[in-house]
Parts: sequence; C-alpha cells; structure tokens
Amino acid sequence: MKSNILKKVVVNIARVVLAVTLIFSGFVKAVDPLGTQYKITDYLTALELGKYVPDFVTLGTSILLSGFEFVLGVCLLFAIQRRLTSLLTLLTMAVMTVITLWLAVANPVSDCGCFGDAIVLTNWQTFGKNIVLLLLSVIVWRGALHMVRFISQASQWIVINYTMVFILVVSGWSLYDLPYFDFRPYHVGTNLRQGWQRTMEGADLPYADLFMERMDDGEDITEELLNNPGYVLLLVSPHLETADDSQLDLLNQMYEYAEDNGYPFYCLTASGEQAISNWRETTGAEYPFCQTDDIVLKTVIRSNPGLLLLKDGVIIRKWSHNRMPDEYALSDRLENLKIGKMPIDSIPQKILVIVLWYVLPLLVLTIADRLWSWTHWMRRRHKTKAKDEGETQITKDENENVNET
Repeated sequence: MKSNILKKVVVNIARVVLAVTLIFSGFVKAVDPLGTQYKITDYLTALELGKYVPDFVTLGTSILLSGFEFVLGVCLLFAIQRRLTSLLTLLTMAVMTVITLWLAVANPVSDCGCFGDAIVLTNWQTFGKNIVLLLLSVIVWRGALHMVRFISQASQWIVINYTMVFILVVSGWSLYDLPYFDFRPYHVGTNLRQGWQRTMEGADLPYADLFMERMDDGEDITEELLNNPGYVLLLVSPHLETADDSQLDLLNQMYEYAEDNGYPFYCLTASGEQAISNWRETTGAEYPFCQTDDIVLKTVIRSNPGLLLLKDGVIIRKWSHNRMPDEYALSDRLENLKIGKMPIDSIPQKILVIVLWYVLPLLVLTIADRLWSWTHWMRRRHKTKAKDEGETQITKDENENVNET
C-alpha cells in the first residue's frame, strides 16, 4: 500500500515538472515565432540544408513546434489521454536529447533556443537538462495511470481545443504586431547608450556588434545617435529585399513628420547598395540609410521593417510595420504626445492579461467540472444506498413472512 502511494507521488511530481517545462518552453517560443524560425534556420544552415528550405516552411515549423510543446504540457498537467500523452512526452524528450547531444559535441550553434531568449543555456547545460527530463518522462510513461486527473474525460476536449486556439492566437498576434513578452536586450526601456558605452569599455554585454555606418560617406554615427538628448527615429530592416512594403505611405509620412520637427531619421539595414537603390526606386524613400549587422537588426525588432523611437539613448517605443503610427497619432510634436513617452504597460499587467484570458477560464472550467463530478458521484451513491436499503427491507419482510408461516 505504501509503495503504491510513493509511486503515485513520484509519478505526479515528475508529471508536473515535465508539464511546467513544456508549457514554458512552448509559450516563450510562441510569443517569438520569428526568433524560433531564426534558430531553426541556424540548425538547417549547420546541416547545409538552409538554401533548400523556404522561409514559410521554417516559420510554419516554428509555430507548430511551439504549439505542440504547449499543448503537450497542458495535457500532461491535466492528465488528458494519459497513456498517449506520456508516450508522446517520452518520444519528444528522446528526440530532443539526441539533438542536444549533437549540439553539445559538434557545437554548430551557440545555444539550442529551447527557451527562446528567456533563458539561454550552453549546449552542455541543455543536454544535462534533457537527460533529467528524459528520466522523468520514463517515470511518467511507466506510471501513466497513476497520474491524477484534474478534469473529467467528458471535458477534456474543451481544454485541448481552447489551448490550441489560445497558443495559435499568441503566435499570430506576435507575428502581426511584436512579441508580447520581449526577452531580448533591446526591449522597450533599454538604455542603449549606457549599454553600448560599457561594451566599448570591455564589458561582456550583447551590444558589442551594434554599429551604424552612414551609407553615403561610411561615417560611424552610432555614438552621435545614442548620445542625442532628443528623439531619434530608426527604421529597421535587416534585409530590404524581403521587407514588407504594404505600409509605404506611413513610412514616408513618418519621415516627413521627422523632417518637419527636426528629429533624426535613419533606416538601418544590412542590405547592399543595389538593394537600397531598388528600395528607393520602388518606395520613393528619401531618408538616409545606415549599414548595420543583420543579426543585431533581427534581435532589435521582430519585424521587417520595424520602427524604433529613442530618446536620450533609451528605447521608448517599438512598432511593427503593421502597427505604425498614422497622421492622427502624429498630431503634435512627440514631446506633447502619448507615443513620445514610455508606455505604462508592465510585465505584471501582461501576465494578468494571460491569466484572465487563459488561466482563469480553465480554472473555472476545472472547478465546475470537479463540482459536477462530485455531485454526480453523490447522486450515484445516494441511489446505490437507497437501492441497498430497499433490498434490505425486502429481505427483512420476506424473513418476517417466513417466520409468521
């Protein structure tokens, strides 16, 4: 009896650890699908397969991978389809462990990207982590039926479908706008000037590759722009050849607004002169261009193109090409506008939104399901008790009749 209780406790602890890890891993990938796509491309490049796989395939793989991890983690947490879920978890961890062993030995990329940019591990640390998770998945697989259900089988389909819709919406919105949570070193609120100066002094910071060289004369104006005490607008496009040109009017309008109000405006790109010339011819762009490292630009903003607003060297706003401010938002100088100030949204507020839209509905469903199951069990128990009492009374009456006879 004690051994069964101990086994049940061990299985459920292992199940919760795996579930939380998969949910976190899937979510941080889902909020940054482009970042996951870049990592998949790195893998393919290391295998010399990058040129054979189109971008839409790597992006689709990014979205599916994050969704699979997240849904699998939720199924583990709720003990949905216990045998199938535990088997899929075991197979997933087995494959991931083999891949991370290759990463640790061959070192083709700097980190596996298992937790996006939220937690960066070395390849050997990742391999060690996966060994532990693989052992836990074996425990869960062997004791699948010991997993305690949090929800009845009748309600499982609601959890699965709602979870799939939720994680796809998260990925879709992050692609349309920007990552809901920004774990990179260029998030809103970052003091670029301070970080860049410390890198130049030899500090081990992720700004060492940040540079902005003017295309027309080759002058490095990084320090000039970061030390500007006022506003600076930076249009970011890692590669103009693949940049979205659906908002050309807003881009040109934004440049004219900057010119009229005396704000420096530059386009940062890693594209060459021919691509810049083609972009100017196609869009009618009159703004100046600066050469910058493409990896830095992809890290700065997950949009091609995207727009940054700096003030006194601090990133105070970021916009994707789908959400750029229009003439109604630019009705005055930035000093007098809301978009010229640091947004008030915070990490706790964003977490609260996730709780209200996903965690709370599932919590309410779970409580309602448990109450329904408990009520159903009480009814059955009452009927069984009444039936037993009735049968007992009949037997008693029969015995009395026999005695009377």
